[in-house]
Amino acid sequence: MESSDVDAAVRVQVPGKVNLALSVSPRREDGYHELTTLFMAVSLYDIVTATPARRGRLSVEVSGEGADQVPLDGSNLAIKAAQLLRSRHGTAELGVHLMIEKRIPVAGGMAGGSADAAGALLACSVLWGLDVDQSELLTLAAELGSDVPFSLMGGCALGTGRGEQLAPTLCKGSYEWVFALAHGGLSTAKVFADYDLYSAAQTTPRMIVDQLMTGLASHDLEAVRMGMCNDLEHSAIRLHPPILETLEEGLNIGGITSIVSGSGPTVAFLCADDDDAVNLAVGLSSFTSVRAVLRAKGPVPGARVLSNS
Repeated sequence: MESSDVDAAVRVQVPGKVNLALSVSPRREDGYHELTTLFMAVSLYDIVTATPARRGRLSVEVSGEGADQVPLDGSNLAIKAAQLLRSRHGTAELGVHLMIEKRIPVAGGMAGGSADAAGALLACSVLWGLDVDQSELLTLAAELGSDVPFSLMGGCALGTGRGEQLAPTLCKGSYEWVFALAHGGLSTAKVFADYDLYSAAQTTPRMIVDQLMTGLASHDLEAVRMGMCNDLEHSAIRLHPPILETLEEGLNIGGITSIVSGSGPTVAFLCADDDDAVNLAVGLSSFTSVRAVLRAKGPVPGARVLSNS
């Protein structure tokens, strides 16, 4: 522990996400892709705790789901978030020790790293007593990564640009989810590279995303099912073939529809109700292609402070 005052701590809860729709345009000259995506925040949470550290010191420790896969050096996105916040709104002597308790899958297409960055932005801004409002935090978040702003915002939102330009969307009621975690993870960069090689001409029409938004606004599960889509799904399957068995065979047990979450390899199942979700979770747990099964509800709020002492 690097803390200079173990009694001072800010605990922030930040959710994972599922992309109900992900439409990917061909790669631009700058290497990025134009995205149209519909985010939903779900009740799988990482906890980021920030405590003071000696002058200028930034450090991180990680526990929980996939902790051994998370870097602890300057490449950690939460550390980058603290550095960026300090450089824009703080002073060089500010230090922090970040403790991250993970439940969001690592490299699972559910924005675990982005969630931790969002949590670090909020926790450090409170710990350091910085006068930074939500809009300023969102601006910093967009510099850190495409999914980081949504981790701050939560709820449901339409993302455009690289996914960082957000517009909150109406979502009536609550949705039951079951997530099948795969053995190992997938690199987002490798999934996009495969998409560029094989699938760039297969962009989902915007009208499909619009249909999904209409379904969410009225809690029409059939319209939501018809609108759910992911342009990266075929690439994720090519890079991790067991995903296909999980997608297809899982639906024989239950669930309304299945989709690869983001860049994968986590598979998300939308369920009709709690009983459907329980049955599906039990059935999926016997699949050799599934490492673990998690249940969640959505939408839920974005990053929020749990305690400040």
